[in-house]
Amino acid sequence: MPGIVCVMQTDGLFSLEPAAADRRVGSPGFEAPSADAPLAVRLRPSGIDELVGQDHLLAPGAPLRRLVAGGAPMSVILWGPPGCGKTTIAHLVAEADDRHFVAMSALTAGVKEVREVIDTARRRRRAGGAPTVLFIDEVHRFTKTQQDSLLAAVEDRTVTLLAATTENPYFSIISPLLSRCVLLTLKPLDDDAVRGLVRRALTDPRGLAGTVTIAPEAEDHLVRLAGGDVRKALTALEAAAGSALAIHDGDGVPEIDVATAERAVDVAALRYDRAGDAHYDVISAFIKSMRGSDVDAALHYLARMLTAGEDPRFIARRLIIFASEDVGLADPTALTAAVNASYAVQHVGLPEAQLNLAQAVAHLATAPKSNAVTTAIFAAIADVRAGKAGAVPPHLRDAHYAGSKGLGHGVGYRYPHDDARGVVGQQYPPDDLVDVDYYRPTGHGGERQIAERLPKLRAVVRGTGNTGRGEDKSASERSEEKR
Repeated sequence: MPGIVCVMQTDGLFSLEPAAADRRVGSPGFEAPSADAPLAVRLRPSGIDELVGQDHLLAPGAPLRRLVAGGAPMSVILWGPPGCGKTTIAHLVAEADDRHFVAMSALTAGVKEVREVIDTARRRRRAGGAPTVLFIDEVHRFTKTQQDSLLAAVEDRTVTLLAATTENPYFSIISPLLSRCVLLTLKPLDDDAVRGLVRRALTDPRGLAGTVTIAPEAEDHLVRLAGGDVRKALTALEAAAGSALAIHDGDGVPEIDVATAERAVDVAALRYDRAGDAHYDVISAFIKSMRGSDVDAALHYLARMLTAGEDPRFIARRLIIFASEDVGLADPTALTAAVNASYAVQHVGLPEAQLNLAQAVAHLATAPKSNAVTTAIFAAIADVRAGKAGAVPPHLRDAHYAGSKGLGHGVGYRYPHDDARGVVGQQYPPDDLVDVDYYRPTGHGGERQIAERLPKLRAVVRGTGNTGRGEDKSASERSEEKR
């Protein structure tokens, strides 16, 4: 079987070309791993059947298997979290002899480099050469203009695009490019898959080759620490193995214990990108946990955001919104608590302000809930947008300028404070909205009292119900009757 040779193109790009010599080298990161390469690199699968954790994409005839095997050309976007196998799949595609493979990273490449690859691919195809597969890592970092530069070449299959992203492509990839590609969603590896790869690394000749063993508790620690990221697990395993070998006294095979594993990796790096979909997923779970009154889950997500470096001002803003959107008048102090937490973030700052945020989160999560205020304002906005605005009743119009009285402005207005109850009967809304109820308080928390009082207020204001004519009269009217 013929091999491939690394051909340097322009601006540091490399490609894989068929070569007479039976050897495989490639663009940086795609050449055969050296003996001192990281453990995760040395253990990359040599074939698709060694790929672990993506069974939903590996069925016979599935797009991923066809992509690696060299079936019908199709452009593919691989979307998944770190360490789930996106780059590994690119390596498997690069192994094929019937394609010209070019790799670039969106971190360093631009429109100029993309166009040069496309022009070269077009000339190669016209000359009867092999089709070109263009692999772009971190494609979500390409600007709209850079992504636009790919459209025509992907459309007419001048290149077959293989792109990898950790970010939600519906947010980060332009729609025209997304529509020209097959989107394959890779899942985080489950604990069993990570555990299996850790054990393979311990014995595989490409890995640690039996030079160390690992205690069950230490293995559990590495699997738990990985959080579905096999690269993280293998990196930690390699560091722990190095520590175990360094302190080994030469008697038998050293064992990695929990203490050694913990020293290898101090703190788990959270899978959280403030600009990506994990950001939206965590804040969504945070809000929904508070809405569901699960204070413990809410504090967990708060801790994740703070640990990952989320802007505390963003968290504080979400608390202020939540206080009105989901608590409202069921607990009138909720908004005060949220605003005070925001003030603390501005004037105290982290790390101390995390205590103020935690207090506000606990307050909002345990508070009685009501979305009655939210429902009311949305209903009112819907009516306004539907044209139900109407004229302001004349007696409510501004009567503080010359000539306003002649227009009837303010005539007949009844001043509520003239009534002992502080409320009088008169029309406030436009004619089309008389007797429309927007605010419907619940029986939760403080809204219970409002729910009891509001019907009485509406009855007086609208002049309906069993309020009695005497109750509906103002203090001035009753005094006039006595005289």
